Amino acid sequence: MQIDATSTSRWKSLQNVRVVKEEMPAEARARAPKPAIHVPLGAEPYRAYKPRPFTRAERSEVTILFGGLHWRAERVIQGSMENLGYRAQVLPTATREDLLTGRELADIGQCCPTSFTTGNLANFLRTEAQRIGAAEVAKKYIYFTAGSCGACRFGQYHQSYELALRNAGLDSFRLFLLDQGNLDQGAQEGGGLELNLPFTLGAVWSIVLTDVLQDMEYQTRPYEVNPGETERVVRESVEHLYEVFRRRPYRGKTWAPLLWHLGTDYFAKAMREVRRRFDRIEVDRARVKPIVKITGEFYLQTVDGAPNSTIHRWLESEGAEVYPASITIWLDYLLRLAGQEFEDHIGIERGARLKLGGVRAGQALLNWTHRRMRRALGGVPREMPDQYELRRLASPYYHSRLNGGEGDMLVGKALWAYHRKKAHMTCELSPYSCMPNTMSIGAMAAVLGKYPDMLYAPLEIKGDAEVHALSRCQMILTEAKKRAQREFEQALEKTGLTADELRAASAQSPELRRATWRLPRYGVAGTAANLALHVA
Repeated sequence: MQIDATSTSRWKSLQNVRVVKEEMPAEARARAPKPAIHVPLGAEPYRAYKPRPFTRAERSEVTILFGGLHWRAERVIQGSMENLGYRAQVLPTATREDLLTGRELADIGQCCPTSFTTGNLANFLRTEAQRIGAAEVAKKYIYFTAGSCGACRFGQYHQSYELALRNAGLDSFRLFLLDQGNLDQGAQEGGGLELNLPFTLGAVWSIVLTDVLQDMEYQTRPYEVNPGETERVVRESVEHLYEVFRRRPYRGKTWAPLLWHLGTDYFAKAMREVRRRFDRIEVDRARVKPIVKITGEFYLQTVDGAPNSTIHRWLESEGAEVYPASITIWLDYLLRLAGQEFEDHIGIERGARLKLGGVRAGQALLNWTHRRMRRALGGVPREMPDQYELRRLASPYYHSRLNGGEGDMLVGKALWAYHRKKAHMTCELSPYSCMPNTMSIGAMAAVLGKYPDMLYAPLEIKGDAEVHALSRCQMILTEAKKRAQREFEQALEKTGLTADELRAASAQSPELRRATWRLPRYGVAGTAANLALHVA
């Protein structure tokens, strides 16, 4: 069928299209049936959570609950809080039962860290309520945690806590948030909880010292000659640091505490005592083990226990040396994010350059303090990666201004460990349905396309699929073991040593057998390979 020009023109014209006049929407609305509005009896508009005041008079009677870090940091932070006159108690490590409770009482679709922490708090309070009653629980306990905003659900944790406690019949319980980006927030309503410089500095220094101790622990335990000795020394050391922070001298509430924390030898002396305890541990570094770097979502990479399928201990049981995640690196990352905000506003916002300089100074002081504590332990614990090197490494794959979760740092750390021979493989722990980590795993596909020999194991952690997660890790770990063995054999070939000769040389040297001796690095990742190159 042919269509002539006239009919085509009429077909395309708008002359037959109904024109909607300006007054017609109002007429249409008038003719439309009115929707029925059903208001439930007793319904009230939504109100943001606001806890009852925690007064100064209650401070001696009310216990502050907290958790969510590795147990070393939690115990020492407890001592820091008791130093300021608070009663503090660390929540027990979350369990599978806590996961199920969190799903039951809050949003079942939330990520597993939210479910674990929510259920952990709810189960503890339920147990206490059975013992002393719900009214006494609301009177004798408060919960304190960090808060944030952004793409990560971390910014909504407190809403999950509120919902869970309301569903558990504990809606009068009090929750308080620390803004992780503010060092001095002053007194909370009622004056019972003061989030000031002494409070924040105590928490930061507790984290720095215990991160350094944790790294020393994980470099020592896989090579200990007497099983269980490292565990005993670490627990003794944590209790020692707890007492050190509990007896910390008081230096006021303004800037004097900061100057004292930076200038005093008090904490370095405590770490030198920890070193003396580690001096007694005998190690055999000639054991060939792959080094596995742990990265991922903050909670899953930090805790020890059911939330991450006890992956640190599982990896050690499979013959690996674990390179644990550091909370101090997260603090450095937060400072870098703050600096980026000011960096983007130079020339737009007055004083932005000066503020950027202040942030960079804060990063320098944090890194200096970390190095100082490392030196107190003989320089054995690993150094912190430079945040701007991580940003540079990640920039072709992940934009530095996408800052949900750990943002570009996950990609940067994997590349840093690969290029600098810090580990044989990287294991990234990501919660199921975590948007920021899903983005980083997607970016890592491009990284692996460029560096196909990189060993990278992204594990999706649900909290109830342990076999799936660990079996996936085991596949990559098998290749890491082969790579560590090849590296060791190449080192022996290069030096002309045999494995037996290396072990004999190590056994004859008390220095090489001491846990606090710092093994130099020779451009390879493995401890045994570096030892062979050093002995030669």
